[in-house]
Amino acid sequence: MSVKKKPLVVVTRKLPDSIETRMRELFDARINLEDTPMSADQIAEAARTADVLVPTVTDHISADVVNQPDCKLRLIANFGNGVDNIDVAAAHARGITVTNTPKVLTEDTADMTMALILAVPRRMIEGASILTEGKPWAGWSPMWMLGHRIGGKRLGIIGMGRIGQAVARRARAFGLQIHYHNRRPVAPVIAEELGATYWESLDQMLARMDIISVNCPHTPATYHLLSARRLKLIRKDAYIVNTARGEVTDEDTLIKLIEGGEIAGAGLDVYEHEPAVNPKLVRLARAGKVTLLPHMGSATIEGRVEMGEKVIINIRTFLDAHKPPDRVLPSML
Repeated sequence: MSVKKKPLVVVTRKLPDSIETRMRELFDARINLEDTPMSADQIAEAARTADVLVPTVTDHISADVVNQPDCKLRLIANFGNGVDNIDVAAAHARGITVTNTPKVLTEDTADMTMALILAVPRRMIEGASILTEGKPWAGWSPMWMLGHRIGGKRLGIIGMGRIGQAVARRARAFGLQIHYHNRRPVAPVIAEELGATYWESLDQMLARMDIISVNCPHTPATYHLLSARRLKLIRKDAYIVNTARGEVTDEDTLIKLIEGGEIAGAGLDVYEHEPAVNPKLVRLARAGKVTLLPHMGSATIEGRVEMGEKVIINIRTFLDAHKPPDRVLPSML
């Protein structure tokens, strides 16, 4: 009796051991043990040989990749919620299914967003560096390292999806007033629960907020949503926090405005040209004007395992000739 051949699944980066072990049990899994980003040529080669590709946010699956004459891919099971690293329309046109891993990173990302909302106005990282970098400290003083109170301030959330709502719940517990801009208002029951004020005009909201949190996905429609013009609407004593995607903000203009004292500061976990970080941002961080994190908003063991489990479910469902639960269509973007 012949044994059915397992589908070849190429995984572009190292995943939690439990996930890799399960993938090896279920599939002919080719794992990236070195955990280094695959080159464009390696991605293209994987598309020509694998039945299923499991990329991450750092892997760019372009139209050129999926439109290769000998592309063998049937499924791109993205290890991540955002799919801006994949040309979903090109894959769909080629008959390749695309899936993602939604809903598992909401709480982790909201936690980190709230941490930055607290850290930037209260100068936490700047204060911690006094002790960790051997800087002189004479002890407590009434006027030393003064930041700004969080309670009572207005928080403007850009993107009121799952993560935006989770941020709002945390922020409300800290006494912040919740405002938001979204493509459409949230359901009245959610708005009432969060005490949230809806702004149809992003420009008007930006001009009135003390803290602005970017929580929308990166799509062609949101590229530089915080444009140079919009950034100049923000108050001089306001802060920006971004744990979504760096491309949503015109980073060069943000830097100039912070350098010139036109915006008070920022807390950033993502960058426009990631993994490159603008040296001017690093200088601002050393000066205590911004807090920088290395894209770790969703970095929890629990979150990564849950993401891997979703990837496996999507692959198995697809291979069983059923519609994967987390299928992404061009019309959804």
